[in-house]
Amino acid sequence: MMDDLVNSAIFSPDEEVKVKSRLQIRKMAKSAGVHLSSIHPLYMAFGKKLVSGFTVPAINIRTLTYDTAGIIFKLMIKKQIGPVIFEIARSEMSYTDQQPDEYAVAILAAAVNSGYRGPVFLQGDHYQFKAKIYQENPQTEIDKIKALIKKSIDAGFFNIDIDASTLVDLSQSALDEQQENNFQETASMTEYIRSIEPKNITVSVGGEIGHIGGKNSTPEEFEAFMEGFLKKIRNPKSVIGNKKLVGISKVSVQTGTSHGGIPLPDGTVAKVSLDFNVLKSIGQLAVNKYHIGGPVQHGASTLPNELFDRFPQIKTLEIHLATGFQNIVYDNLPASLRRQIYLWIQKNCKKERKPDQSEEQFIYKNRKKAFGPFKEKLWHMTKKEKEIVLKKLSEQFEYLFSRLNVFDTRPIVEKYITH
Repeated sequence: MMDDLVNSAIFSPDEEVKVKSRLQIRKMAKSAGVHLSSIHPLYMAFGKKLVSGFTVPAINIRTLTYDTAGIIFKLMIKKQIGPVIFEIARSEMSYTDQQPDEYAVAILAAAVNSGYRGPVFLQGDHYQFKAKIYQENPQTEIDKIKALIKKSIDAGFFNIDIDASTLVDLSQSALDEQQENNFQETASMTEYIRSIEPKNITVSVGGEIGHIGGKNSTPEEFEAFMEGFLKKIRNPKSVIGNKKLVGISKVSVQTGTSHGGIPLPDGTVAKVSLDFNVLKSIGQLAVNKYHIGGPVQHGASTLPNELFDRFPQIKTLEIHLATGFQNIVYDNLPASLRRQIYLWIQKNCKKERKPDQSEEQFIYKNRKKAFGPFKEKLWHMTKKEKEIVLKKLSEQFEYLFSRLNVFDTRPIVEKYITH
């Protein structure tokens, strides 16, 4: 029944059927004891040194969302895993054709169908300011981010990462001047989130100090960002009613990775020189000086598997994983469907091709853009075809969750997350 219901909630041509199906799934989730939650209290416990020893995985599901979430929930039950975040970035919403309400409903349906009970963490990842638009007309971009935040919170996304790192101005000599637009807009969006969040929930808000794929972050940049941010939200004018603003719970840093990895001419991904000292030094400052959860690692899913146990060892709070799972999907699709998708990319993404790119590099960089146009075809693969993909995904999830040390963390989440 759930398979049919979620299919109607996503693909029905009748808008009224879509709406009713989504409401039904939300009602079923509520009655089953599945509730959308903020991870903020747990992260504040990290900041107070009450919790440590594991790194929270944040999974971007770009395709087969309902099926993929289902295997994750089954693993969470089997291994007593507490914190897993299901996230989607601003850019991903467009090219995967998944808006917040649809994504939320697919995850909730998977939770109910798998027998999972408890908190579910949905996250808006990289709610990123587009620098060019911001430079031309700041208010236009501010209004777009606010509209996305409102739509997300309404859908049950109670964890939101603001990414104004694109506004960092490295041409300035002083660090606080470099970070000024970043901390100013992060503070402004935090204030907006606090003004619309549900009364009984403190949304977990993340900031970002270094654009992923750019130069590596430093502790000094982090301090410049935090000092500027705290001044903004502690301003007497920055209050809602009579209460002080709650700030961010984490910060994303650049350690040497890039989103999706760097494809080589043969289509393989280049090895990355990841600076764990960035995570370690900024993490110590985050906890000891600012009492927030710690640092976040982006662009990690294409790293070598053997590196993943390092993240909990150096107290990385959260790690974002996306493209590695996308690669598993493509590697295990039926050959005919993969061929059809690649032909679509060659025809529809021609303008994206750089003169020095090989065919393999071009396909690798652009194949994420096919998930929206092929969403329904991927959904309606046969059960056998899906099982091949999902088995490989499940194996990788279990391996990574083990290395991130989140097995048997369910009691910790139950201690800090009451709703």
